[in-house]
Amino acid sequence: MLDKVPFKKIITQPLDMEGLSSRGLTLHMLRLDETHPLVSGNKWFKLMYNIREALEKRYTTLLTFGGAYSNHISATAEACRLAGLNSIGVIRGGPADKLNPTLMQAIQCGMKLHYVTRSEYRNRKEQSFIKSLKTRFGDFYLVPEGGSNALGVRGAKEIASLLTHDYDYICCACGTGGTLAGLVSAGPLCREILGFPILKGGDFLHDDIVGLLVNKIDTRWRLITDYHFGGYAKVNEALLQYIRDFYSKHQVKLDPIYTGKLMYGVEDMIRKDLFPRGSSILTIHTGGLQGIEGMEERLGKKIF
Repeated sequence: MLDKVPFKKIITQPLDMEGLSSRGLTLHMLRLDETHPLVSGNKWFKLMYNIREALEKRYTTLLTFGGAYSNHISATAEACRLAGLNSIGVIRGGPADKLNPTLMQAIQCGMKLHYVTRSEYRNRKEQSFIKSLKTRFGDFYLVPEGGSNALGVRGAKEIASLLTHDYDYICCACGTGGTLAGLVSAGPLCREILGFPILKGGDFLHDDIVGLLVNKIDTRWRLITDYHFGGYAKVNEALLQYIRDFYSKHQVKLDPIYTGKLMYGVEDMIRKDLFPRGSSILTIHTGGLQGIEGMEERLGKKIF
């Protein structure tokens, strides 16, 4: 099972930037990107209990959803390979003439891809659509987009056990909200947990996250919706240059879809004095570095 596969010891790396000391701030990064080369970052935790559940209920196949550049798709494919499960990825949009690196990786891990239109994809939570998939593929264990269900939140909650210090603020990027829900569910970890949605109009995530929280939670949290750069997988030259500069300074690669936007946002908030003086800030690198190659192919240029 995935939770029995060892991964590299996770470190918390101090980060330095101009203006930290003058504001009395400290900034650290939890390096979840080093969990595993393919089941990277938060995906390891969100898939861990889902894989266990599928095996305990004697499923032989796991099906999930994602876009053509989805970190979740490639991570799930490898997680299923490690666990001895067949995997099916329902992919938003039609097949391209040439597979991008993310989908190629998923196929190499044994995943079967099934393409649906964007309008069909919007029905992914409807029972009638799921029933049609079972008619086509037979019975399967279903993991929602991003791995954000109750078991995904349970796994993400365990990220809190990796924290070695007390922090005033914990910051993470948000796609489907499961990682943030897990951190919030872990209890009063800090003064406030900040989620940075990478989707345009990320306010809708608030209700999704509340829906993932099973019990009454006292932990303070909120969404920072100013750093999506136009939406999912949308980037501009300012973000790309920031990612390059960050790597040059810290020797840490950031992906342009999630953690790149998170760190850009956190540093911008620091410059704008939006963190109280003396605060300690932890950012979470949620992995996804496999997506860099696909983004470079899409942009037609190297990021690093």
